[in-house]
Amino acid sequence: MFGVGFLLEIVWSSPVDNPGWALFYSAVFFSALFYSAPSSSRSRAARAQAGSRCKDGMVTSATSPVLQRSSALTRFILAPNPGPMSLDGTNSYVISAKDAEASVVVDPGPADEGHLRRLAGTGRVELILVTHRHADHTAGSVRLQELTGAPVRAADPRHCHGADPLRHGETIRAAGVSIQVVATPGHTSDSVCFHLPDDGALGSVLTGDTILGRGTTMLDYPDGALGDYLESLDRLEAFGGAGVLPAHGPVLPSLEAVTRAYRGHRLERLAQIREALEGLGRDATAAAVTDVVYADVDASVRRAAEMSVAAQLDYLRGRSEG
Repeated sequence: MFGVGFLLEIVWSSPVDNPGWALFYSAVFFSALFYSAPSSSRSRAARAQAGSRCKDGMVTSATSPVLQRSSALTRFILAPNPGPMSLDGTNSYVISAKDAEASVVVDPGPADEGHLRRLAGTGRVELILVTHRHADHTAGSVRLQELTGAPVRAADPRHCHGADPLRHGETIRAAGVSIQVVATPGHTSDSVCFHLPDDGALGSVLTGDTILGRGTTMLDYPDGALGDYLESLDRLEAFGGAGVLPAHGPVLPSLEAVTRAYRGHRLERLAQIREALEGLGRDATAAAVTDVVYADVDASVRRAAEMSVAAQLDYLRGRSEG
């Protein structure tokens, strides 16, 4: 995962009453980067508190390694890998119907033996899925397969073990649940999300790092591309009010609202980069633009900022040449 947690708390208003940006911020909610205002007015904020409560009252904890309920069909265990790029850690999800005798694990997370044994100890695991190639999602896959005997599937064949790669549009039926594979390149070229249409009244989507529970993701350029990411946001918006089950950060209540906010943020960033180029020149480097647009970014996330700027420069220059 190469996303960063910059938005500290989100208070949701109705997407029907507020059709564009269907969220607003209470108190001081900006940290260093992606959901920040222009650099002249940005402020630093403290880290989020240990737990966050989603609309239906379910909780994702920032500290607990125990199995916790995240939706009607999902539970999760938080991996012990917190950091500036992984927020509180990786949410490793366990999917199963109420009376199912087996489960599906999504994103085993890091190669932490205790974490993987806790996942294996939730019951019989019949399938392991990963949302994308980054190590904080895949590093534990092989060991979890050893512990459970379950095959591992991903969009990238290099991260499949004992099974075929995932295909966009396919429906997986396992653990008494229908899981629809949705290709969402942008964060990385192999990013996928998993739609659970029967998870509550509006369904849910496990979004990996394409949508985070706090802030917004970065683009792992050159593998990740902004044009692809914007198309992926369009694809996800079509799921309407489905719940958002991110790989990092708390559960969110409306995918449609989140994708609109993400798109608005990206367009705002593009405008800031265009303005920077007017002063620096059309051929300015990503590093130079980052110095202007993210003037006060913390050193721990400087690389993430610069990679996202590079992706946006590539997008703008490609459109101008086309």
